[in-house]
Amino acid sequence: MNKKLTPDTSAKQGQSRDDRLKSALKANLARRKAQMRARADETPDPKATDDKDEG
Repeated sequence: MNKKLTPDTSAKQGQSRDDRLKSALKANLARRKAQMRARADETPDPKATDDKDEG
């Protein structure tokens, strides 16, 4: 019947959850930016090439 309650553990858990979410979001954004840069470097610029198939 007697339950031991820890003082404000939910507030501390919420803060650590927020910190985890912020760091995960930051890592995801950095990964996506790196992915976009890599894809931009892979694709050839159509203006830079002078290969035209005109007869």
